Amino acid sequence: MVGAKAKIAVLISGGGTNLQALIDAQKSGIISHGEITLVISSAADAYGLKRAEKAGIETAVVSRKETGSREAFEKAIRELLEARGIELIVLAGFMKILSEDFTGQYSGRMLNVHPSLIPSFCGKGCYGLKVHEMALEYGVKVTGATVHFVNEVPDGGQIIMQKAVAVREGDTPEILQRRVMEQAEWIILPQSVEKVSEKIINER
Repeated sequence: MVGAKAKIAVLISGGGTNLQALIDAQKSGIISHGEITLVISSAADAYGLKRAEKAGIETAVVSRKETGSREAFEKAIRELLEARGIELIVLAGFMKILSEDFTGQYSGRMLNVHPSLIPSFCGKGCYGLKVHEMALEYGVKVTGATVHFVNEVPDGGQIIMQKAVAVREGDTPEILQRRVMEQAEWIILPQSVEKVSEKIINER
């Protein structure tokens, strides 16, 4: 289909820096086979919602606290995705672990970006600044980011792309986090989204 695009939903919980990278990549044409049509946040005060609104993207808030159970939380998200015909889900700083029941429904259609070179510094409890603290503590000379498909195992799905980033003398977790974002996450996440979007279009 000429001009057809895969409908993408981005799930966030916070500032939305990776969401911004995706919005920018869409504008610049790096993402040409997909279009972000929905941003769902697990927190009503997430700054990422403002980024989405500024870009003219529909937003929704689904709070685990307000929905009560994980089942109700996931059901609310699923209903939003289905109502809008979402074909690809991107977890971009989404701080909730999704059940096997949920991830199984979107097998090969859900991506996550993790701020290390999997299988290093990944799995349950490894997220955000903590990952960079672990990398520095361990003394690795190279770290990076990984984009992978999501399955029921935290950070356990098939790897799509990885990019290495050098660890420098005097790095703090905050400095390293920023470098990994700029030199890896913001590059390979849009590229991976484009790659999977093109595959979805070709399989229609």
